[in-house]
Amino acid sequence: MLTFQLTPVPDITTDRLVLRQIHHGDASEILYLRGHPSLMHFIPRPRAASIEDAKELIDRFLKLAEQNEAINWGITLKGEDKVIGVIGYVKLNAAAHRAEVGYMLHDGYHGKGIIREALAAVLHHGFETYRLHSVEAIIDPVNVASEKVLNHAGFVKEGFFREAQYFEGQYLDISVYTLLTPFRNKQDNGK
Repeated sequence: MLTFQLTPVPDITTDRLVLRQIHHGDASEILYLRGHPSLMHFIPRPRAASIEDAKELIDRFLKLAEQNEAINWGITLKGEDKVIGVIGYVKLNAAAHRAEVGYMLHDGYHGKGIIREALAAVLHHGFETYRLHSVEAIIDPVNVASEKVLNHAGFVKEGFFREAQYFEGQYLDISVYTLLTPFRNKQDNGK
């Protein structure tokens, strides 16, 4: 079984981005992301309605990291500290060496390859640092943009589950995608 040490939340840097810990100073950006109807359309979670809701969500992110249960990074552009998105391992399963990744991006930054870049960095970090064997993503089957991001990253569609989630009085379909570690041989030889 793996042991995760998620705090302090490390910065991850890419060519264009800095992924960093989210803090209360980011509450207005988190409110925009988690409160915007079109951004939350494919995310079956209650929408944030106030700065207090955003701060409670940030507190939950911090607590989950402290408990080594989940880790989220704020996506920022290099040289700018404004959070334009969130990405992270929203569930960690130490016994299975597996995690679930989730992400969202401000609508003003769609179509620029930002999530692809952030996802590649988070996957590398998860496989290299946390020694994950596999990462899954659970998406709404009609979320074509997310499907393209996952396909580009090398994920394989493992299944389609009808009415597998229940949210706000509706049963929702889901698609599950999985990516196995590129370090498989290195991990297997280390047993």
